[in-house]
Amino acid sequence: MAHPLLLLITILFPFHTSAQNTAGNVTVGASLTATENSNPWRSPNGDFAFGFQQLQENNDLFVLSIWFDRIPDRTIVWFERRSNPVPRGSILRLDATDGLVLRDPQGRLLYNTDRLADEVAYGFLNNTGNFVLLRSDSTFLWESFNNPTDTILPTQTIEIGGTLISRKTPTNFSEGRFFASMNSNGNFVFSTKTVLSNVDFDDEYYNSQTSDQNASNSGYRVVFNERASISVVRRNGQQLILTPRSVPPISDFYYRATLDFDGVFVQYYHPRNSDGNSRWVSARSWPDNICAAIDGGRGSGACGYNNVCRLENNRPACQCPPGYSLADPNNAYGDCRPNFVQNCIQGSSQDDYELLEISDTDWPRNDYEQINPSTEEQCRSACLNDCFCAVAIFRSESCWKKKLPLSNGRVDTTLNSTAFLKFRRGDVPLVNPSRPSPDEPKQDRQTLIIVGSVLLGSSVFVNVLLICAGCLGFFLIYTKKLPVLNLVSRDGSGGNLRCFTYRELEQATNGFKEEVGRGAFGIVYKGEVQNGSKRIIAVKKLDRVAQDSEKEFRTEVNVIGQTHHKNLVPVVGFCDEGPHRLLVYEYMSNGALSGFLFNDTKPSWSQRTQIALGVARGLTYLHEECSTQIIHCDIKPQNILLDEYYNARISDFGLAKLLAMNQSNTNTNIRGTKGYVAPEWFRNSKITVKVDVYSFGVLLLEIVTCRKSLEDLEFDGENPILTDWVWDCFVEKRLDDLVENDFEALSDRRIMERFVMVGIWCIQEDASLRPTMKKVFQMLEGIVEVGVPPCPSPFTSTAA
Repeated sequence: MAHPLLLLITILFPFHTSAQNTAGNVTVGASLTATENSNPWRSPNGDFAFGFQQLQENNDLFVLSIWFDRIPDRTIVWFERRSNPVPRGSILRLDATDGLVLRDPQGRLLYNTDRLADEVAYGFLNNTGNFVLLRSDSTFLWESFNNPTDTILPTQTIEIGGTLISRKTPTNFSEGRFFASMNSNGNFVFSTKTVLSNVDFDDEYYNSQTSDQNASNSGYRVVFNERASISVVRRNGQQLILTPRSVPPISDFYYRATLDFDGVFVQYYHPRNSDGNSRWVSARSWPDNICAAIDGGRGSGACGYNNVCRLENNRPACQCPPGYSLADPNNAYGDCRPNFVQNCIQGSSQDDYELLEISDTDWPRNDYEQINPSTEEQCRSACLNDCFCAVAIFRSESCWKKKLPLSNGRVDTTLNSTAFLKFRRGDVPLVNPSRPSPDEPKQDRQTLIIVGSVLLGSSVFVNVLLICAGCLGFFLIYTKKLPVLNLVSRDGSGGNLRCFTYRELEQATNGFKEEVGRGAFGIVYKGEVQNGSKRIIAVKKLDRVAQDSEKEFRTEVNVIGQTHHKNLVPVVGFCDEGPHRLLVYEYMSNGALSGFLFNDTKPSWSQRTQIALGVARGLTYLHEECSTQIIHCDIKPQNILLDEYYNARISDFGLAKLLAMNQSNTNTNIRGTKGYVAPEWFRNSKITVKVDVYSFGVLLLEIVTCRKSLEDLEFDGENPILTDWVWDCFVEKRLDDLVENDFEALSDRRIMERFVMVGIWCIQEDASLRPTMKKVFQMLEGIVEVGVPPCPSPFTSTAA
């Protein structure tokens, strides 16, 4: 038995030393793979690890990072931002010439430590959490401490020009809104950035005040020393100590200082010997009140536009005012959208509007008119009679009128002010309508106690009878409904879709009475079913399904039923009864994007960008992430539905194949809608996911411009073909014409230009030039750089 064991040790030992030897050195050629079981490179004392950390919300995505390895939550202190996140199977390799080289599973370069002065001899993660690349004489060529992300550690410094950038959210490692840097004047400053007309404006909300007219007295470095003290060091040797004098000893606690996603810079500590219940505790945070500290004339403030900031435990808590809801339900710190349409309508009067009164809330940077002196009643009347007025603030016998979007919103109990929020009659919301009364939980508990007491106080015989009766009733109900709850799965044996009878759906839709949509695949009707509670559904009657393909129909329906994503319309069930083939979906209360986008009232720019990202996210899932790849074949505004929060949901996915089950990779029948159809449909070419990319590109340009892809012949404006007009504006540097009179889009010109360039890349006539939907999404998010696109139709007469 000794010989096989010796052989095993001989085989494994060289492999282990090629990655990381016992001294902690990482040799050239060593590599790490993005998987759950990847063994990271660790510091000699085991406190830190360098490698891939799996994202909790998506098990197929990983972050290249450095983290605390001895505490349960493995807190990340450095991460590679440009490539984040990377797909499963990506490989990091230590190369002598290029340093750290990260490639995706297809071998494409995602990141490398460029501009190295010499060849790398080895890498090393030291006991302070600093990963370094060294020359053969141990000279540092690169170190993570000199390339920080959002965190610094003891012994780390921030030199002049050094910057920390917050994450977008706690779990989204993309670049956020907040910056902390040591500037050339000698101050350690925190700021937000706003882009107007392609120019960056800083909105400073903290300043260490360490500059001096005498340069030798100015600050030049932020130091987080080995005793866990943070200070700004002046050139004359003096220090401005920022942290409290008394903090727990660093021998017993880990320390870090992080610019959190909400803009607060916090020094944290955590016990080294964690019992599993320990957590990071704040020792000090800056600024003291970020809600009041961010008070610039540009940008949204500590929270998003129309949002309101309230200070809780020195941290901002953001909440939409009554009548507003989050543009992105997953980001409570983002923009709030009004749940109503407010505009100037000829002939309207103050009788058409109402005001909702809230206290101690203000948006101090949105005034366009002040009335002084004013009474409270005069202030109310002035806002009601002004169609531009969205909110009026009454304080100290003065009235300030404000219009949307509102910025720098905050709660301040020292103001002694009253805010009047304006709504159309019938749209006035209840304040906190969903919040239960304080007595409700108590009443519920009392009810439960009474019921429990009665049951326990009854005789055993009565209780047995009740239990038997309940079981019998459940059995009868279950057996009666068994045919209705017949489900299908991949093998036809069971799954998660409800099989409805035709009669059920006929009753649910009141005889298919209320038509809510009509398209290439059939007519959609609104209905209502009971499933423990009332549920509104949309029933699509399919009119082009082959009738002799029951098995294939159920197989394809099951594939559709296996798709679950927040940007897809959820499928509830189906009907496959004789000649009747129907699909049942959740009802989307805000209808199709076409009605929202091409209306008289243009949706806000923030709403449009979120919708575009949502569609891109949903298509990425269909193409790359669901169990069976789905090509939609008919992406257009009519097939993008909006839920109650105006989240984009893709509908009709999977129907192209369902309604032509002999579909091959070669064109047989042109599918799609005029204006959105990719050129390869007309060429008998191979049909791939790139047809959806083309259609999405057209849709994206529609979302940017709020203009249809093909205008009517009577159109008297620019080129009636949207894609041609956008290209003309792009090459002639007239992008502002695309969003004329849209101040919000014009003030966000960098993102607007990025979206336009991505759209042009998507509509390239040569399908091989179009990016994948995953790359499209990353480009839209700003994770991947967008190059200048070529003319989309170089072989046609399109303007160039």
